[in-house]
Amino acid sequence: MAENKNITLRQYLEKVLQKTGDSFGRQYRGFFADSRGTAELAMLASPTKDEAEQLKKAVAIMTDDEKNNAERLTDQQVRKIAQDADIDPAVLAIFINGYAIHCKK
Repeated sequence: MAENKNITLRQYLEKVLQKTGDSFGRQYRGFFADSRGTAELAMLASPTKDEAEQLKKAVAIMTDDEKNNAERLTDQQVRKIAQDADIDPAVLAIFINGYAIHCKK
């Protein structure tokens, strides 16, 4: 399958951040909420302000090589970036996986 890397990681981040705190997005996330009220898998549809800040921190510290090849990062690399940025590794993993899927469309 050919890759369609039509946007950079930073552009993808901006696209995701446009939906931060969106009322429709919050409603959408509610459909996927678990018993604690969280909806990690719907995060890319409308990140919370906290998730958005975490993603900005992570992308800011990534090297150019990591950004240019984000869709190929290993789980270990994603965990290391999250640790270095002092953010939730699950938030970064969901974001990176979403970007990888976007690149393969």
